[in-house]
Amino acid sequence: MQSLNHYILPAIVSAFLLFGLLRGVAVFDVFLEGAREGLSTAARILPSLVGLMTAVGVFKASGAMDLLSHGLKPAADFLGLPSEVMPLALLRPVSGSGGMAIYRDILQNHSPDSFVGRVASVMMGSTETTFYTIAVYYGAVGIRKTRHTLPAALGADLAGFVFSSLAVLWFFGR
Repeated sequence: MQSLNHYILPAIVSAFLLFGLLRGVAVFDVFLEGAREGLSTAARILPSLVGLMTAVGVFKASGAMDLLSHGLKPAADFLGLPSEVMPLALLRPVSGSGGMAIYRDILQNHSPDSFVGRVASVMMGSTETTFYTIAVYYGAVGIRKTRHTLPAALGADLAGFVFSSLAVLWFFGR
């Protein structure tokens, strides 16, 4: 016998349709209007996303990420971060898929239960793809000046990186 989990989503969609029909809303027309807005939003933010993904690809392919990671090793040591997670710390604010690829490499090269693997795991869960998020949300509403958003978000990412290492040390030790 199937569990009730298989019926939750269809029940929610049916409830919305029924509620709209009872309120006299032209449900299909409203759906089409929302789909039209979604497509126009996607068309508005597409150039920002293409530019961002191109920049990430160039950054990784040129070797600049490896060079920058190696150059930041003293800063990582000072902050208590394992140097193996520096590529993740550099790429995570820019690209979720790039960050995920580096995260997967870290877990393949180090055990998920190692200090490095745990720090990378906490880092993935406690930081955001800052530039991607700003590009998508600000691009969707047409905001050009990020003002205080970018420094505050990058500060939060830095705190997430440092405290991921501290949290792993506190809970698991080295």
